[in-house]
Amino acid sequence: MRLPSLNALRALEAAARLGSLTAAARELHVTPSAVRHQIRALEEELGWPLLRKTGAGVAPTEAALDGLPHLRRAFDALSEANRRLRQPCLPAVVAVAAASSLVSSWLIPRLDDFRGRHPGVTVRIDNQWGLTDFARDGVDLAIRYGRGGYAGLFEKRLFEETYFPVCAPQLLDGDPPLRDPDDLRRHTLLHVTVMGHRVEWPTWSDWLAAADAVEAVDPDSGVHFNISLFAQQAAMAGQGVALDSTVLAHDALASGLLVKPFALEVPSPYSYYIVCPPENRERPIVAAFIAWLEEVAAAMKPEQ
Repeated sequence: MRLPSLNALRALEAAARLGSLTAAARELHVTPSAVRHQIRALEEELGWPLLRKTGAGVAPTEAALDGLPHLRRAFDALSEANRRLRQPCLPAVVAVAAASSLVSSWLIPRLDDFRGRHPGVTVRIDNQWGLTDFARDGVDLAIRYGRGGYAGLFEKRLFEETYFPVCAPQLLDGDPPLRDPDDLRRHTLLHVTVMGHRVEWPTWSDWLAAADAVEAVDPDSGVHFNISLFAQQAAMAGQGVALDSTVLAHDALASGLLVKPFALEVPSPYSYYIVCPPENRERPIVAAFIAWLEEVAAAMKPEQ
């Protein structure tokens, strides 16, 4: 099947994304009439309209909507190929996006192992909690916290999680002691309140309900943080009891900086996933980083 003109396809993608022939022309460094002519020629070749007029500009028709995401990925891939062909001697770089708590508590302590295996590779870690725009952000892969099902992306689940209270060792037998869930009423609860994201950190209400201790303990009292790492650090300092997870608390529990005062663990509806555009996975250095993540994650599972 013969491909249409790449210039016409690029004009369509830009106009549909920007909602304006003028804005598309500005981006492509041509005139609006040239953009209009290219799109009209493409419509004639395909046999149906691809753009429709709106009050403020243009919008894709139903016939164009299915193909536009593929066009965008194709042009992103061409742009990346062009960059690599023009700069073939650049050192290998892998850019990874993940939430700060995961980076600090789990990724950084293990990162030296990857660098030891791949000494010529530059690793760039970006702090990101929400969804990643891989083309715009210059990110090769991300570690996302969610339910999975990321359309159009390769995904691989790294961890399933459970949640449980953690505290500094001295709180267990302190004054007051921490022997059963009802004792939490005499201790400071450390909360994580994450606003404006598609996932929610488990709350003390969730865990206390599972422990049948809601009536004895005020689930909203205490100190609130917007990053789980802050709550974990406050717990290490003996300032209260935090809800932590199998992944984020793993090293602190192993080192004795934190302890679990109770055995009860509550399953999380969310997991950690490796995600990236399918074409990124074909890059050897990205594939190597993914394989390394899977290896170090698998090494933890018997201990969870």
